[in-house]
Amino acid sequence: MPDSVKSRTYRSPLRDEQARQTRSSILAAGRRLFTKQGYAATTVAQVAADAGVAVDTVYAAVGAKSVIFRLLLETALSGTDEVIPAEERDYVRRMKAQTRARDKLETYAAAVRAIAERVGPLHLVLRDAAAQAPELARIRDDIASRRAKNMRSLARDLIATGDLRPELDVEEIADVVWSMNSAEFYYLLVHERGWAPVRFERWLVDTWCRLFLAEQPVSD
Repeated sequence: MPDSVKSRTYRSPLRDEQARQTRSSILAAGRRLFTKQGYAATTVAQVAADAGVAVDTVYAAVGAKSVIFRLLLETALSGTDEVIPAEERDYVRRMKAQTRARDKLETYAAAVRAIAERVGPLHLVLRDAAAQAPELARIRDDIASRRAKNMRSLARDLIATGDLRPELDVEEIADVVWSMNSAEFYYLLVHERGWAPVRFERWLVDTWCRLFLAEQPVSD
C-alpha cells in the first residue's frame, strides 16, 4: 500500500497582509465612529462604509459591533495591532526584571500614561454606553476585574523587593494602584484639570513612592 500523502497548508503572505490591512481599516473606522458619535449611534453598516468594505466583510474579518469595540479596547491596552496578555507586554517584562520598587513604579507610571492616552477616548464611550448596552457593561466589568487581578500581581511583585512599608498588604496596595491607573482618573486630571501628561506621570511616581516605600525619596 503506498504511503499516504499528508496534505500541506499553504498560506499566501499577500493574502495575509491584505487580511491584516482590512482588519486594521475596520478597526480604525470603528474607533473614528465610536469616539465621534458614540456606541449606540454607530452601526456595522457605517463602519463598513467608512472602512470601504462590505458589511459581510466586517463580520468575517472582525465580528459584530460589540466585538469591534472590545477589540479596539484590547489592542489599545496592548499598544499593538494584536491582543497581548498583560504578563507578556514589554513594560511588564521590564518591571519583572527590575529589583527596586521605585524603578518598577516608574516603569509602570510611564505605561499607565501611554495606555490612558490610547484608551481614554474609548473609555468615555464605554462609560456613557454601558448603562444602556449590556454587552458593554460586561466588557467594562470584565476589564475592571482583570485590572484588579493584575494589580494584585503587581502588589506582590512590589512587596517582594523588600522596599515597601511593612504594614501594607497586597489588597491595599492593589486597590490604591487600581484606583489611580484608570483611564478615567487620567482624563480627570489631564483633560478636565489641564495637567500635562508628563506631570501626571511624575505625580503618579511621586505619590506611589510616598504611599508605599519604607524609605521616602529625598526631594531635590
